Amino acid sequence: MIKINLVEYFENTVRKHADKIAVYDKERDITFSGLEQKCKLLASEILSRKNVIKRPIAIYLNKSIESVYSDLAVIYSGNFYMNLDVKTPVTRIKNILELVCPEVIITNNQFEKNIQDIVPKETVVINLDSVDFGEIVRDDNMLSARLGTLIDTDPLCIINTSGSTGTPKGVVLNHRSFVDFTEWADDTFSFTDEEIIGSLSPLVFDIYSFELCMLMAKGSTIVLIPDHLSAFPAAILQLLQEKKVSFIFWVPTIMVNIANMNLLDKIQLPDLRLCWFAGEVFPTKQFNYWHGELPRVLFANLYGPIEITLDCTYFKVEREIRDEEPIPIGFPCRNTDVLILDEDDREVAEAGREGELCIRGTSLAMGYYNNPEKTAAAFVQNPLNSAYPEIIYRTGDVVYRNSFGEIVFKGRKDTLIKHLGYRIELGEIEHVIINKLKLVRNGCIVYNNQKKEITLFYEAEQEVNVSEFRTRIGKELPKYMVPTAFHCLSELQRNTNGKIDRLHYNQLVTGL
Repeated sequence: MIKINLVEYFENTVRKHADKIAVYDKERDITFSGLEQKCKLLASEILSRKNVIKRPIAIYLNKSIESVYSDLAVIYSGNFYMNLDVKTPVTRIKNILELVCPEVIITNNQFEKNIQDIVPKETVVINLDSVDFGEIVRDDNMLSARLGTLIDTDPLCIINTSGSTGTPKGVVLNHRSFVDFTEWADDTFSFTDEEIIGSLSPLVFDIYSFELCMLMAKGSTIVLIPDHLSAFPAAILQLLQEKKVSFIFWVPTIMVNIANMNLLDKIQLPDLRLCWFAGEVFPTKQFNYWHGELPRVLFANLYGPIEITLDCTYFKVEREIRDEEPIPIGFPCRNTDVLILDEDDREVAEAGREGELCIRGTSLAMGYYNNPEKTAAAFVQNPLNSAYPEIIYRTGDVVYRNSFGEIVFKGRKDTLIKHLGYRIELGEIEHVIINKLKLVRNGCIVYNNQKKEITLFYEAEQEVNVSEFRTRIGKELPKYMVPTAFHCLSELQRNTNGKIDRLHYNQLVTGL
């Protein structure tokens, strides 16, 4: 039977793997039956506090067993979750809460104090440290009845992404698209019921949501890699080795560091059999180090913006790729169609010719939460079809097909970038620096792909202290959005229209 929502997978998994470890969290762990008990109790508590259905519920916790069962509890309650980053400046969290107005926020003592002054009046706060799970009356019949009212196109989650005006956009993804992707992944990569996942991505990433899908659908065990280990790649590898991790799905940044430090030569990963990477370009030289050190591992490059559920193209690396050759993003996933359109919205067919990558299919997001204007601008009618309504998403990514027929990523056609796995609107950084903080009278943010640097060119009579820049900006934006290079100019170069010549600075930054 085709699944309508992800809980249907989880119920079957719990019956099959009740006593198996579902999540490892540092020195703690929880079984599938224990996880089911926690999430059903919390779901009952949510509904006793606020009897809503198909509404957003926020999770403001660090990545932990608690965040896992909180996300599952929201799904059980018939609502959809929105994970918030506890490292994000409070002003940004406030913008998100004002846009989405979640019915409930689930948090704990450690983090509630950060947001107690910005929670909307209508929002109920559930502090897990104040919840007596032994006193909650679990009503399985009520939970089952509520889930029975859902259909597969109801939302599963909101994932926030950068917005040019300073307020992140909330991308709404539904059950059907996650079911579709999970089924495709299982069929294509032959996952077993014994997979152990090395979970490195923040819980605000869609990668983390896929790991939850694997837990629910395949009974996969998730090993939560502590945030602080990001600075200690060797410790991460040792944890993978200790827990016998068989599958990782990582942003390449940490993998590049591991390659540069030659750590795979020192720490063996005999149980790893599958490695996916996505979120940014993986430099081929460093990839080839991984490929050479782990010859029995199947590597796959996945591609997809946040407006696509997880990813829409994939490339199994089953041939030699030279260091100077880009790793292709490959071919469309099942039930996804890829269009490459030129500037006149005509389809590009021949190899080597560039065009914008556009996507249609089940994987498309439902749109941006509470933002119909931006939704209408990004999710548009397929220009190749005028006979009936057919929505595509224009990614803004420039691609081409190589001689093998594989799709290759070339770059962006606008100011949207991928940095450290996060999708960032450079315009949002400019908005904060120039309009909100008024640190400079004018500025231009560009991205150096080679050095992975966000660079600010700005107009000022005298140079602003870099430390002051970073401190002020860091109070408004997450650390990953703070520029790392600053250049003071008496006047920014303009083009013939009088606008800042971004092309000039994009070209200039690669030569710095």
